[in-house]
Amino acid sequence: MKHEYSLAHLTVLALTPPRMVDVAARAGYRYVGLRLNRVTPAEPLYPLMTDRALMRETKARLADTGVGVLDIELARMDPANDARSYLPLLETGAELGARHVITQLPDPNRERATERFAEICDLARPLGIGIDLEFPSWTETPDLAAAAKVLLAVDRPNAGILVDTLHFDRSNSSIAELKKLPGRWFRFAHVCDAPRERPKTKEGLIHTARSERLFPGDGGIDVRGILSFLPSGIPYALEIPGDTLAGKIGLEEYARRALRSAEEHLDGMEQAANQARG
Repeated sequence: MKHEYSLAHLTVLALTPPRMVDVAARAGYRYVGLRLNRVTPAEPLYPLMTDRALMRETKARLADTGVGVLDIELARMDPANDARSYLPLLETGAELGARHVITQLPDPNRERATERFAEICDLARPLGIGIDLEFPSWTETPDLAAAAKVLLAVDRPNAGILVDTLHFDRSNSSIAELKKLPGRWFRFAHVCDAPRERPKTKEGLIHTARSERLFPGDGGIDVRGILSFLPSGIPYALEIPGDTLAGKIGLEEYARRALRSAEEHLDGMEQAANQARG
């Protein structure tokens, strides 16, 4: 089958939201994922929550191109950030028509983190937004098993888990466990590849995640194997920051090549997997 693809903002983070929408449209993406706040102090900030001119321009480009907003990010609830502090993010996402908010729980207090995740789900539900828990291996929710415990505890209908193929691989998460979890938890996926050798330090893991990902099929991650156990037909968001190649060919061409590579490697994989299983 042919999948719907989204261009994740980290792949082209130097582009403002309106420019990113135009690039996504020209390259052939169905959706974009927009980063509304900074994850690191050094990265650009696109203040759609407060800059009404930027919001109007972004919405105009979305309307003109037909590109939709799949997700926004990031609700990163560490000990200093509770759920209600992200209400402006949720409301902005609703205005943009976003379906999901990517959320992380870098909080060593598991009870508090779980309570806050439940609260942000409750805040987002009237807005028609899903809350999707990501599990980078260097955070306090470091793998699929930890994320699944949170989902089981909160038991909210709009709660989900975001499988990022890089984080899944680097955290040694189990496909066997993935097979046992409810399919309704998985509404979209972050897709990329990476070198087979895993960095041995937190700094190395973060550097790869932010700067050295590879197109699907170009690295050592079993991208097809991971995705084959997620629900059929969910959108694939291409989060593939690759600073070296993008610097050589430009961000628009990089986004175009990312999509072509994903289509060549992933479209039709369900049929191939079913044939292989007999």
